[in-house]
Amino acid sequence: MSNPGLDQLCINTIRFLAIDAVEQANSGHPGAPMGMAAMAYTLWDRHLKHNPADPKWPDRDRFILSAGHASALLYALLHLTGYDLPLDEIKRFRQWGSKTPGHPEFHLTPGVETTTGPLGQGFANGVGMAIAERALARRYNRPGLELFNHYTYAIVSDGDLQEGVASEAASLAGHLKLAKLIYLYDDNDISIDGPTDITFTEDVKQRFLAYGWNVVGPIDGMDTEAVDTAIRAARSQSERPSLIICRTVIGYGSPNKANKPSAHGEPLGKEETRLTRENLGWPYGPFEVPSEAAAHLRRAVERGKADEARWQGLLARYRGAFPSEARQLEADLNGDLPAEWDRDLSGLFKPGDGPVATREALGRILNRTAGTVRNLTGGSADLAGSVKTLLKDGGDCCAADYSGRNIRFGVREHAMGAIANGIALHGGLIPFTGTFLVFYDYMRPPVRLAALMGLHVIFVFSHDSVGLGEDGPTHQPVEQLMGLRLVPKLVTIRPADALEMVEAWKIALERKNGPTALICTRQNLPVLDRDKVAPASGVGRGGYVLWETGGTPQVILIGTGSEVHIALEAGRFLQAEGIRSRVVSLPSWELFDAQPPEYRRSVLPPEIKARVSIEAGQTIGWERYVGLDGVAIGLNRFGVSAPGPVIYEQFGLTARRMADEAKRLIGW
Repeated sequence: MSNPGLDQLCINTIRFLAIDAVEQANSGHPGAPMGMAAMAYTLWDRHLKHNPADPKWPDRDRFILSAGHASALLYALLHLTGYDLPLDEIKRFRQWGSKTPGHPEFHLTPGVETTTGPLGQGFANGVGMAIAERALARRYNRPGLELFNHYTYAIVSDGDLQEGVASEAASLAGHLKLAKLIYLYDDNDISIDGPTDITFTEDVKQRFLAYGWNVVGPIDGMDTEAVDTAIRAARSQSERPSLIICRTVIGYGSPNKANKPSAHGEPLGKEETRLTRENLGWPYGPFEVPSEAAAHLRRAVERGKADEARWQGLLARYRGAFPSEARQLEADLNGDLPAEWDRDLSGLFKPGDGPVATREALGRILNRTAGTVRNLTGGSADLAGSVKTLLKDGGDCCAADYSGRNIRFGVREHAMGAIANGIALHGGLIPFTGTFLVFYDYMRPPVRLAALMGLHVIFVFSHDSVGLGEDGPTHQPVEQLMGLRLVPKLVTIRPADALEMVEAWKIALERKNGPTALICTRQNLPVLDRDKVAPASGVGRGGYVLWETGGTPQVILIGTGSEVHIALEAGRFLQAEGIRSRVVSLPSWELFDAQPPEYRRSVLPPEIKARVSIEAGQTIGWERYVGLDGVAIGLNRFGVSAPGPVIYEQFGLTARRMADEAKRLIGW
């Protein structure tokens, strides 16, 4: 039975913790927490299944604050419900070294499920979490032993719904009938620049109905009973995700800033904070938590422990009845790979088999791996046949059967990346995505956030250069590869042949603490005879000496991907003229730069100044390897529509030019 007085006390406790945190920091967004507090409290107090003592319990409900600027709301909820977030951390909101940054950050704050702030990303992450829940339920649940039976909730804002990524993700969620996905829409009609109707007048309800969602409301988002009833209605759905439209008041309680843009992104100020306390009848001082509110909200700890204890009992019964499945599930949740998972990759490619595009090589590697690594799940943005990411025996993840391992993302690159992040955040599955490298531009935000969060996501990018040919400059990436290399904590690998791709795939699958981008060619490349050049295992160190003439090199030739073969040809040209050269394959700058200095010096001896690099892309950045005296051959312009070999010849991406530049450097 609800207690309206106690409910209101708890809601105002949340409001004023947020107000005080922003006021003390003199920075932040108080308005949204003030308006969202009632619906957030109702969700957390009456519906959310979570255990503050174990934030990583696998069957917990997921809660996402997609409107990450309202982070003070989430921190108040986490502190009050018993997570390891002391009041002192609330007082240190937005300060150096605190666990309460300006926008929620995964891994930093206990209970934060994903890093949000760029609007729309959390919305799409939740779709990925809901897919993961359904997939794991379909694979592991047994009658009477439902190990996965939880919801994904989010609070989303007007700004979230304006972002294109939310539209993409909502469309796919409706198509997949993700009924355990429930979003509360904070419809407050205010944005930074003014009322939302200066830009946003669409009928949100009709839009989401068209996506295939169940839409509840509009309701009074300030009324706990209305919110409670709406959530119960949403939970009764069996075939549609739900959007609950909650009409709220931004800056609720503030006499002079409520319903105004000024409540959005700046502190109320001392005087307005005092007036708000008076207006809401709040007699407590800054950061003061009434004992009744603390006791009530802290009941979440005991509820959570009891819920998890029941689940642990269920898991124990499951282990007894299905021991092999239980062992596999534990490994999946830990992110562990099967022993010798890569044994079937040896001998997959041989020089005598003829040339093969690295996209084709990846497809064969992926399918060979999928038989052993059963939680490998993903797909492409309507390009499975082109980027070779289809798991041939994997089945499709669809509303009729969520156990399928191929996710048909459709032409939704932005959402694809963000949904893959959500799958990784949920745990239990290893997600991969696939599209053309030029369309990395459409998914930069989720790739960046995957790196920021340290997620195990594999991003496959094919058609990696002007070598793709006739499709022309709109589809020929020039600057994208360098853009990927600029992302901290992202490892980008551009293999030179199928054997390097095998090694790159091993790195991507075993690297659990961050995402990996695999860059693939459309055009066929020879499989290098490793009896004549160095083993491909050198990929693990990012760069290695692939071939040299012997003796101290006079010049070093460096290449990545398809251009490594050009460098090898240039080396042989030089050898024929009596010039000693070394050819270095440098597939991953990040891995190479992480090697000990002595290894890097052994590959690129600093005393050898004559260096030439070649890569079919932007040359900026290559000075770190060729030095100020060296030459970087590449493309600082857009491509053209023509056959790939013709483009390479016309743009000077040739072995003869590389050899000529090398001779010029040594004064030959």
